[in-house]
Parts: sequence; structure tokens; C-alpha cells
Amino acid sequence: MRTDDIARTDGIARTSGAGALRLVAVSAGLGSPSSTRLLADRLAEATSRELAAEDRKAEVEIVELRDLAVEIANHLVTGFPAPALSAALEAVTGADGLIVVSPVFAGSYSGLFKSFFDLIEPDALTGTPVLLAATGGTARHSLVVEHAMRPLFSYLHALTLPTAVFAATDDWGAGADAYAGGLPARIDRAGGEFAGLLRGLAPATNGDAGESDEVVPFEHLLANLQ
Repeated sequence: MRTDDIARTDGIARTSGAGALRLVAVSAGLGSPSSTRLLADRLAEATSRELAAEDRKAEVEIVELRDLAVEIANHLVTGFPAPALSAALEAVTGADGLIVVSPVFAGSYSGLFKSFFDLIEPDALTGTPVLLAATGGTARHSLVVEHAMRPLFSYLHALTLPTAVFAATDDWGAGADAYAGGLPARIDRAGGEFAGLLRGLAPATNGDAGESDEVVPFEHLLANLQ
């Protein structure tokens, strides 16, 4: 999926697709252009590409938190989300998979990033696959993903992909981190693994028609033991 094929509406970028997996990428970058947004786009593209290789479609939405900053602050104070923020929250909580990317501020994720996810109900992301990523000025901040972001999404009961991506400023330079392909290789690896996790969400189409996923009540199971 090409980034320039995405249409912007109220802080959210959308592509269309019927019956597709709903993939939402949340970018907390403050600049325009932003390396955080660029990393979110690259990860979404890598995941969509891997899904397409298996004939799976992905409907991608990019949520730009910088466009929702005022609404996020107002919601924290008033308890009422404006329409654009409400749409973003619905997109995130209704996603089949999330890609979340934050810049590193003071050794952790940004306040804007945390404020947005503070508005998510604690159980709303239960079981949702999440790909974690962050950007920073130096590789010394790379553990932010593990010591800050992963615990946050564990608290939200999300299913975080073991592989995360951190991009330092030098990673975007020509010839940077040439070992093992550098940042592009890490993006492709994470996208491939995330696509594999998302493919597991699809219902099987070649099972026996007579099989049922009906849950048997516990008391009925006990009755069969008598």
C-alpha cells in the first residue's frame, strides 16, 4: 500500500476494503514531516504487503495524534470526546491489529501518546495484536519499547508482538546500520511476523461443515460425569 494513496479525514487516514482485516497505526509524532509517522507508514506497508502475499486484504487507518492533541486534552478535562477523537478511539478499539509508534521523550513514550491511551477503556484492547515501535535520537533509548510501552499494553490486556522496532536518527541515514540490512530489514521482519499473527485471526474456510464452535456450559460437562 502506498502512503500517498491514503485519504486524510479528521486526523485519520483511510483506505477502503470489504471484508479486510482492520489495521490501525497510531503515530504520536509531533513534527510534519515526522520520522514517527514515517515508521508507522513503513510498518503498515510491510504488514499489508505480507498479508497480500497470502491473498489477505488489509484496511489501513493512520491515526495522527498531533491532529487530535487539543481534543485529547479537552476530553481528559471534560470527559466528552469531540467527533474526530471519538472516531479515532472507535478505530483503535475496533481494530483487528494495532501498530503503535511513539517518539521518546525524557526516557519514555510521549505524554501525547500516554494521554490518548489513557482514554481507552482497560478491557477494550483485550486480545488485540499490537506491534510496538518507537523513534529517538540515539539507540541508547531503544529499551523504551520494553520498559515503558510493553507494560502499558500488557495492562490493557493486548497481545504484543515479541519483535519490536526502534529507529534512531542514524538509522534513517544512507548506509546506516548496514549489518543485517539495517532498519528496512527490521521493518520487514516485524511486518512479516505481525502479518503472520493477524492471519491467525481469520476463521478457517476449509474445516468440516459439521464442526461447531459452540461453547458447552460447564454444568453440562459436569452432568456428563455423573
